[in-house]
Amino acid sequence: MSNVVVDASVLIAVITNEPDRDRLIELTLGTTLIAPHSVHWEIGNAFSAMLKRDRITLSQAQNALAAYEQIPIRYVDIEIDRALDIADLFKIYAYDAYLIRCAQKYQTTLLTLDRRLMATAQEAGIRVVEI
Repeated sequence: MSNVVVDASVLIAVITNEPDRDRLIELTLGTTLIAPHSVHWEIGNAFSAMLKRDRITLSQAQNALAAYEQIPIRYVDIEIDRALDIADLFKIYAYDAYLIRCAQKYQTTLLTLDRRLMATAQEAGIRVVEI
C-alpha cells in the first residue's frame, strides 16, 4: 500500500461533498493517507472561517467534523527546521512547507486542490496528483 500526503483542501472537499469528492476518493483508494499534524488544525480553521462567513451552521460543521474523524489519516512528524528552509527557499507559508517536507520525508506523492501549492511542490521535485 502506498502513501499519499493529503492537505486540508482535499479533506474539506471530501467531507463537504464538493464536486471533486468522488474523484478524490477514487484516487486514494488502496493508499495510506498521511499528513503533518498541522492539517488537523487547518481543518478546524477552515470550518471556523465558514462559520464566520455564515456559509455553514454549527450543526453542519459538527456533522462534517464527525465525517472527518472517520477518515483514516496517519498524522506524522516533520522537522520544523527543514520546513522553514523550504518556506524560505520558496517564499511560502509554513503550513505549505510542512506538506512539502512531509512528501519529501516519506518520498511520496502530494494530493492537493491548491494550485499554488501544487506548483511549488512540483518545483521542489515532489510528485503531485493532477485533479
